[in-house]
Amino acid sequence: MSRTYDLVHRTRYSYDEPVTGSYGRAVLVPRDQPGQQRHAVEVTIDPLPADSAEHVDYFGNTSTYFAVTTPHTELTVTARSRLTVDRVQADLARLPRAAWSDVGRAVRPGGTLETNGGAHLGAPPSSDPTDGIGLVALREALLPSRHVQLSPEVRAWAEPSFEAGRPLAEVLADLAHRIRTELTYKSGSTTVHTTQVELLAQRMGVCQDFAHLMIAALRMHGVPARYVSGYIETVPAPGKEKLRGADASHAWVSAWVPGAGWVDIDPTNDAFVDERYVVLGWGRDYSDVPPLRGVIFTEGSGSRLTVSVDLVPSGAEPFA
Repeated sequence: MSRTYDLVHRTRYSYDEPVTGSYGRAVLVPRDQPGQQRHAVEVTIDPLPADSAEHVDYFGNTSTYFAVTTPHTELTVTARSRLTVDRVQADLARLPRAAWSDVGRAVRPGGTLETNGGAHLGAPPSSDPTDGIGLVALREALLPSRHVQLSPEVRAWAEPSFEAGRPLAEVLADLAHRIRTELTYKSGSTTVHTTQVELLAQRMGVCQDFAHLMIAALRMHGVPARYVSGYIETVPAPGKEKLRGADASHAWVSAWVPGAGWVDIDPTNDAFVDERYVVLGWGRDYSDVPPLRGVIFTEGSGSRLTVSVDLVPSGAEPFA
């Protein structure tokens, strides 16, 4: 079922002393891709920037650069989008049955993506990482990155899910279920610098942490996995719990399944991604797709940050 959404993501910084210069880059424009059609996008910065430009990065994500040189004590970045999502949710029973170990052997340098024991593993040779499925993209999605480290602690935690000969699709579902049931979601319990080892020790975190943990588990077993940033919309039924991450940026995992391509799964909510999810961008980990980052010049030392996200069916609320 397709859904058309109005999306507003507003970030506001308030400073104790005037800022003479703000230079930032925002990743706030949803991707235009199969299953997600972008109709309108507007990114505004207040105060008005002296310079701004759009850029498509290495992974195919759209980012917005801006430079504000007017002295200010408040900076607001607002992204408005209208888009239609008609993504088909992956069905565990219908996903290809390739074993996780076969995928790992085929993707690593020296393996073959074309055949393995007579089974076609379905990835065309390509040198373009932005196509998301070529050899470069798959092999890069096996490597450790700034926020995804391949540690013995993660291997020990993940080992029960990687039974010999088990289909990769079942491994994905099992890892997501274990993260949902074994770890506690608690806002403010971690920072962007929290490692997977620290997460496993304290057993609580947020969607970003859960995505990084699942990615680490997959990569160290030879399965290409990437970090997806976006949003989730939900209106809970009476008496039902609201899905976690619904009122802010969300994060989940995309893993390469032979014969199905990149399959998105949300370990925070123990579910394959459907039409309620909006994809903003993807990369190796959070550091490739933060909503906003930059530098400021000021004599002050204090600032306050507020972020609001509204993802609603188009027409339900004013698009403002």
